[in-house]
Amino acid sequence: MHVAHLQLADFRSYPELDLALDAGVTTFVGSNGQGKTNLVEAVRYLSTLSSHRVASDAPLIRAGSERAVVGAKVVKGGRSLTLEVTIQPGRAKSARLGRAAARPRDLVGIVRTVVFAPEDLALVKGDPSVRRAFMDELCVALAPVHAGVLADYDRVLRQRTSLLKTARASRADLTVLDIWDEKLAELGGRIVGARVAAISALSPYAATAYQDVAPGSSPFSLEISSSLPLGSSDPTAYGGDILAQLVERRAQEIERGQCLVGPHRDDLSISIGELPAKGYASHGESWSCALALRLASYDLLTAEGGPDSDTDGEPVFILDDVFAELDSRRRAALAARIGSASQVLITAAVAEDVPAALGGAVFEVASGRVTRRD
Repeated sequence: MHVAHLQLADFRSYPELDLALDAGVTTFVGSNGQGKTNLVEAVRYLSTLSSHRVASDAPLIRAGSERAVVGAKVVKGGRSLTLEVTIQPGRAKSARLGRAAARPRDLVGIVRTVVFAPEDLALVKGDPSVRRAFMDELCVALAPVHAGVLADYDRVLRQRTSLLKTARASRADLTVLDIWDEKLAELGGRIVGARVAAISALSPYAATAYQDVAPGSSPFSLEISSSLPLGSSDPTAYGGDILAQLVERRAQEIERGQCLVGPHRDDLSISIGELPAKGYASHGESWSCALALRLASYDLLTAEGGPDSDTDGEPVFILDDVFAELDSRRRAALAARIGSASQVLITAAVAEDVPAALGGAVFEVASGRVTRRD
């Protein structure tokens, strides 16, 4: 699978863009602020309907414009698909698949991406919310319908938290809370089950990838940190565990006005040998951890997207200004792992940052203009 054509209208710095892309490696070279990251951000947006750089859609719309449009032609499974998303501030997104209108969520999973960016150091050094987002993005990439579960859980969590905040002061009828408990437990159980399955599948790939980028290092391991017992192979069991804990901790939750139980409280533990990476890993080791997680995600999604899968094929690997952050050994290890991928999109301030062994097409990006080098 690869993106063969990218079309933008009033997206970020681009009033209009119509760009043909090849399979294999493509590098966008340009100084900071010239628009190269905007290009790969657009591809990522078609994949997940979200940016890897900002939390809301508003910054994606070019200043002074009423809307932004991101479209692409994708070659997948031997056939071409066209998809398009329109982003409008204060209004729901609209989408097209081929010539027909579609629900935006129907586009999720058609283009699959793995993004490695400097911000990924937060996977090791940042707050648990970053690692929860990593797990949930992986779950959605493996099963796009999971995006709906996450959205429903967030809605129920907000409603239940609002009720908890008012329960103590208003002496509200807590039978209403029973209803929200059941909904939170059912959706939360599905999220926990999906995370357990995804991290279990990812772990062997991550261990191998870490040894590739840091040969001879101590073993690399992943483990979900949760208040729930995570040994069950039946994902429906987790809902019952959540509900039991909600009942047990209700008085505490009402006292604090917070939901203290559920997957929104979980974390992903990353270890090198016997020590947690957070707080113990050096800067270089932290980069190796982050890189191993992204390479493992790529390997898992590629394996899951084989010829018998509905997802069909490798994800697009996006490397956003990361080669300048890596030492020569990690650059070479990364290049060796991705050189034969179906499609790799790279951004770099200078072409010399990108290992020459990768080759491929090179585009100069300057002042919103994208020009292919001969």
